Amino acid sequence: MNHWLENEWNKLVLNYTDNSLAKIMWKDIENHYNSKSRHYHNLSHLYNMLLQLEDFKNDIEDLNAVKFAIWYHDIIYKSTHKDNEEQSANYCEKGLKTLKIDDFKIEKIKTLIISTKKHQLALNKNTDNAYLLDLDLSILRSDWETYKSYTESIRKEYAIYPDILYKPGRKKVLKQFLERDSLYFTDRFKTKFEKQAIENLKQEIELL
Repeated sequence: MNHWLENEWNKLVLNYTDNSLAKIMWKDIENHYNSKSRHYHNLSHLYNMLLQLEDFKNDIEDLNAVKFAIWYHDIIYKSTHKDNEEQSANYCEKGLKTLKIDDFKIEKIKTLIISTKKHQLALNKNTDNAYLLDLDLSILRSDWETYKSYTESIRKEYAIYPDILYKPGRKKVLKQFLERDSLYFTDRFKTKFEKQAIENLKQEIELL
């Protein structure tokens, strides 16, 4: 997996810089996502998002922007912090400014990253933003055993909180998803995956 990810990173970033800087940036990404405190928001999460993106890349307008948003959207992640997405966006900006990327694209990438905070479209009727959010929540439509493993990984990331705090907080998040008009934003995710995702969310709520 790591080898595949490094190759994907190089294919993307070598459009904007040389091999030496690409390698430095890859190591930085690898170190962040391999942190011991990460049980779900790690390289496996990026791997799954990027792998699925291949199925939808013909629908994407700015594929490189979406890829950069995926790489950096969780680069800063601490379960006790509420500004992870903003910090990740700012960290991304610092990194991308060392590359040959114009400011307009960097701002677009930052906006995409911050949209993952509340999982609401920041760029209205924007297909790229919609796919990014749906890919980020694609784990929700997994078979139950995979989904259950995901919930256990999330619980480990929030191990600092006792059940009396964690369970009500988790329920609140899950119910907010269920209260939305639609869990997913793209027609392809709505049609194929919404039903299974909703069933998983409801089942997790029952177990909390």
